[in-house]
Amino acid sequence: MKQPIAYEDAVDLLDADHKAVKQLFIQYGALVEEGAPPPPKVALATRICAALVVHAQIEEEIFYPAVREALNDDALMDEALQEHAEAKEVIAKIQSMRQTDPAYDATVRKLGKLIDQHVLEEREQIFLRARNAPMDLRSLVLPLLKRKQQLTKKMPALAKEAA
Repeated sequence: MKQPIAYEDAVDLLDADHKAVKQLFIQYGALVEEGAPPPPKVALATRICAALVVHAQIEEEIFYPAVREALNDDALMDEALQEHAEAKEVIAKIQSMRQTDPAYDATVRKLGKLIDQHVLEEREQIFLRARNAPMDLRSLVLPLLKRKQQLTKKMPALAKEAA
C-alpha cells in the first residue's frame, strides 16, 4: 500500500524543508552555547549543508522554472537564484574549513542568517504569488518529492534519515 503524500502542495513541501533546516540551525546554536567540541557541530553543519543543497536543487530544477513561467517575473526568480548562489558559496566555505577553524561557528551562523532572509523573501514573495498564480502547485509535489529522495540518497549526511 502506498503512503499518502503528507504535503498539500509544492509550497507546503518546500516550507516543511525550511522549517526542518531552521530546527537544525537552532540545534547548532545550542551546541555552540553549550561549548560542544567540534565533532558534533561539524556533523550537524554537514547535515545542514546537505539539506540545503538538496532543497536548492529541487527548487532550481522543478519549482522555480514552473513559477517563472506562471508569474513571468524574471527579476524575482533571478534574485532567488542569486540568493541560492550566495548560500552555496558559504556552504562551500564551510565544507572546506577545518573543524577547529575559529571562524567555523561564525560561518555557520552567517549561513543561517542568509537562509533566514531567503526564506522570508521566498515566503512573502514567491510562495504567496505562486499560490495566487494560475498554476497547479499540487501537481509539483510528486516530482519535487521524487527528486528530493533521489538527491537525499546520494548525500551521506542525509541518507540515514531517508531510510
